[in-house]
Amino acid sequence: MKILMLDTSGPACGVAISRDGQIVCEMQLTSGRTHSQRVMPMVEQALALCEMTVADIDLFGAVVGPGSFTGVRIGVSTVKALAHAAGKPCIGVDALEALAANAPYFDGVICPILDARAQQVYGAMFESGMPPKRLMDDEAEKLSLFLDRVEATGRDALFLGDGVAAMWDAITARLGDRAHFAPAQHVGLRAASACTLAQVYAAVGENIKDCMTLLPLYLRAPQAERERAAKLAAQQREDSHG
Repeated sequence: MKILMLDTSGPACGVAISRDGQIVCEMQLTSGRTHSQRVMPMVEQALALCEMTVADIDLFGAVVGPGSFTGVRIGVSTVKALAHAAGKPCIGVDALEALAANAPYFDGVICPILDARAQQVYGAMFESGMPPKRLMDDEAEKLSLFLDRVEATGRDALFLGDGVAAMWDAITARLGDRAHFAPAQHVGLRAASACTLAQVYAAVGENIKDCMTLLPLYLRAPQAERERAAKLAAQQREDSHG
């Protein structure tokens, strides 16, 4: 089976290709340009380097979130279009689970966190494995509440994800020596990790979608929708007091 995996859910734009369970190509780029400008040229280059075409791919995958609303939409829309054109199935991979897959041998809890802004993180907890063993659902919550969950396990914790840099001091202040941090090559989401997860799930027929049913994973409404809801609520309050 040949799998093409895209990740545009965070700061990096990533593409990976696997063939019969082996990663044969991985590209990752973090730059000032938008993922919409980068992803298709990277796909085309990866396929060319592997001497493949879109028609050779058996399964098209995307990291579906949580993450950047715009970034997630770019990746999911691109994969839906590629799968539709090729007449092939799709698969969606959870961003936090893909991050946890970066650390398959940690003897403790694996804590991927993404910067959700507004003093919140997208977070989850896992134990090592392939796929990682989930200990909690993905949540969008304040870091302090997430660390309450981590502290309650009584175990060492490995943190990784794009939320680490901004939250490092708060995590170490709370957990001390029980807090561990992934090295630079593993701290970010890797398209190859997501591609490996897709291979595992495809082997047992899980998470397979078509181009119509592959959808983004949002843990909360986009900022524009939240602002609109807040304005409507404020207007309703004014009207009720008018």
